[in-house]
Amino acid sequence: MPIIESIDVSAVSVPLDRVTSFSNRSVSTRYYGLVKVRSKEGIEGIGFCYIGSDGGPIFTAAVEHLLGKVLIGKDSYGVEGLWQSMYQEALLQGRQGTVMRAISALDTAIWDMNSKAGGLPLHKYLGAFELESVPAYASGGYYLDGKTPEKLGEEMASYVALGFKAVKMKTGRHSPKEEEARLKAARDAVGPDVELMMDCNNAWQDVTQAMQYIRRFEQYEPYFIEEPFGPDDVDSHAKLARLTHLPIATAEIGYGRWYHKELLDKQAASILQTDAAVCGGITEWKRIAATAASYGVVVCPHWFHDLHAPLVAATPNARYVEFFWDDQVLNFRRLIDRQLSQKDGRVILHQEPGLGFGFDEKAVARYGAWTTVR
Repeated sequence: MPIIESIDVSAVSVPLDRVTSFSNRSVSTRYYGLVKVRSKEGIEGIGFCYIGSDGGPIFTAAVEHLLGKVLIGKDSYGVEGLWQSMYQEALLQGRQGTVMRAISALDTAIWDMNSKAGGLPLHKYLGAFELESVPAYASGGYYLDGKTPEKLGEEMASYVALGFKAVKMKTGRHSPKEEEARLKAARDAVGPDVELMMDCNNAWQDVTQAMQYIRRFEQYEPYFIEEPFGPDDVDSHAKLARLTHLPIATAEIGYGRWYHKELLDKQAASILQTDAAVCGGITEWKRIAATAASYGVVVCPHWFHDLHAPLVAATPNARYVEFFWDDQVLNFRRLIDRQLSQKDGRVILHQEPGLGFGFDEKAVARYGAWTTVR
C-alpha cells in the first residue's frame, strides 16, 4: 500500500533556441511545472505540465498551499478519491487554468508511481490496446523568419522521409491567399497519400472569416483543421463543422469532462485533442476519452508525446500521438533522462515500469529549483 510521504515541486523556464511563431503570437521561452510524488516505500512518480508565460508562482503555490496537503499521508491507490479531493479543494481557486494543470501534474505523478509499484509500464497498467508502439504524426510547420512555402514543403517532406505517414503544419497567420500557397507547397511536397493536418491556434474571430480560408483549403484535403477559434467559442466550432466537410479538431486547452461533453453534444469537433497535462490528469483524460468513444469521436492528444503515447496505447478510439522530431519547440524533452523513439511513423513504447523515464536533475537545476512539501 503506497502511502504518499512527500511532494517536490518546481517551476522552470527553458528558452527556445530561436523565437518561434504561431498564427497570433510568438514564443521565446517555455515554462513548465514539475512535480515528484514519493511514497514511504521510496517509490517516486513524476508529473508535469506547460504553464505558459510566468505561471510558475501560481503553479508552485497551488501544489504547496492548496493541493499537496490533500495528498500527504494518503494511499496512492485511491486515485479517484484523491482526484476528487484535489478538485474539491480547488473549486474557488481554479477549476481551469494553472491550478487545474497542477492537479493534472499531480494526478500523472500518482499514476506513474502506482504503475511502478505494480511493476508494469503505464500502458499495460492502464489496460493496453497496443503493446509495442502507437501511430504518430510529425508536428511542425511553424513560422520562422525567412521560411518560405518551399522551405515549409521541404520540412514536411523530411518527416515523410523519416517514415511518418501523417504530418502537421501551422496556419492562420497570413492572408487566405498566402496560407493557401503554404498549404499547396506542403501538399505538393508530401503527396496525396500522406495525411496533412493544419493547426490554426485560435486564429479566426468568426465563421465568416474562417470560411475565407476554408474554401481555399478544402481542395487540398487536410485531415483536420485544428483550433480555428478560441476554445470557449464552442458554437462557432459547431457552425464551421456544419459548413465544411473537413474534420474540426480542438480541446487541447479544454478543462474537465463537462467542457468536452458540450463539444460532443453540439457536434463541434470530430477529433478531440484533449491534453492529460491540462484537462485534469490521466484520471480525467480517461473519462473524456471513454465518453468520446460513445459519441464515435476520435482522440488525438495534444503534444507531450512522452506522456500521451501510453495513454493512446490504452485507448481504442485514440488514433495518433503528436510527435515532435526535435526539441526546438517542445523543449520539455531537455528536462527528462530518456527519450521516446519512432520507427516508420510509430512511437516505440517504453517497457519499463511507469512512464519509463524520469527528470534529468542536472538539466532541471539549470532552469529552476525544487521545494519539498511534507
